[in-house]
Amino acid sequence: MFIYTYYIMVMSCLYFDIGYWKCKKMRFEKRIFLSTATVHGEEMQFIKEAFDKNWIAPLGFNCDGFEAEMSEYLSQNLDDTYHCLALSAGTAALHLAMKLAGVKAGDTVFCSDTTFAATVNPVSYEGAKQVFIDSEFDTWNMDPVALQKAFEKYPNTKVVVLAHLYGSPAKMDEILDICKKHNAILIEDAAEALSATYKGCQCGTFGNYNIVSFNGNKIITSSGGGMLITNDKKARDKALFWATQARESAPWYQHEEIGYNYRMSNVVAGIGRGQLIHLEEHREAKEKIYRRYEQGFKNLPVKMNPYLKNTRPNFWLSCILIDEDCAVDPMSIMDKLNDANVEARPIWKPMHMQPVFKDNDFISISDTSVGEQIFARGLCLPSDIKMTAEQQDIIIEIIKSMF
Repeated sequence: MFIYTYYIMVMSCLYFDIGYWKCKKMRFEKRIFLSTATVHGEEMQFIKEAFDKNWIAPLGFNCDGFEAEMSEYLSQNLDDTYHCLALSAGTAALHLAMKLAGVKAGDTVFCSDTTFAATVNPVSYEGAKQVFIDSEFDTWNMDPVALQKAFEKYPNTKVVVLAHLYGSPAKMDEILDICKKHNAILIEDAAEALSATYKGCQCGTFGNYNIVSFNGNKIITSSGGGMLITNDKKARDKALFWATQARESAPWYQHEEIGYNYRMSNVVAGIGRGQLIHLEEHREAKEKIYRRYEQGFKNLPVKMNPYLKNTRPNFWLSCILIDEDCAVDPMSIMDKLNDANVEARPIWKPMHMQPVFKDNDFISISDTSVGEQIFARGLCLPSDIKMTAEQQDIIIEIIKSMF
């Protein structure tokens, strides 16, 4: 019995040692990226049609088609019809959403704290001031309790900007109730959450004005670009007017308002139309990546980025949060992966920690900011749907070797 036990111990140590050194020496010849575009074939058909018809400029049949097809996708299972406006970037869509919401100089706007800067920068474009709302651990998104606290401090605030982090929907029922209670307009930044659902409804349909992004790293891409989404047709048409330089209906160039060059090109829209066909396929592939990480890390002192039971995330990026009492830090994992030619990235640094916003107020219900904790202990992992299961298994083993 002693000999058998000793044999098992030796073989276990040997297996760990071989696995450890394999991971230590492993380096992919071709870099494994965090998330890149995955193209198919339909994109080229739409692009070719644009060239064949010599219509590659902004506006055009691909823009019209992309908007109509996205509207049909988002409006499923809803009583309302959502109207889409294809634009040059998700940031442009957010800027127009601010204008539609009536944001003006001197206003206070409540914003998600843990997000990318593009979510909140358009507030500054209109001369208003961001007040950042802390996250909660259930979804990593805006904390409804902190939002209510913010309204108690700033009762005249009329606009809330909410982002769904990494494709996991926020606590929409609570946030919508608070916005309704305070007669506030909700701008929903679903840049990372296209195809994610909350209680069966698509992200990008909960706010008064909503946006999605088609940047190159998103779940589908048009190489760039974004969309403004609203169930208010007049608001959509007003945004179109602003996005085309606010040109009045006149035989000459007549301008009575400041406008912008924000429209999407007909070629770019063609790429988006081809990508939209594969949206659900991409979402399913992203979920498989998340599940493999989840299974691979089940005995480690880490947790995957969370989501609510009544939601279906799009799993755009798979992330981990290292347990508080663990000596391993995310930057050391990132460095180890980089040595293996694998890209990882820190969690978004909260906006209230950014030097450019050092004078902005920050509302939290915790002594230690939840967003700061997630930033300090979190890491975004490779989530590219072209990554093979075998490649992901090696990445998992590299990470496990750190513990």
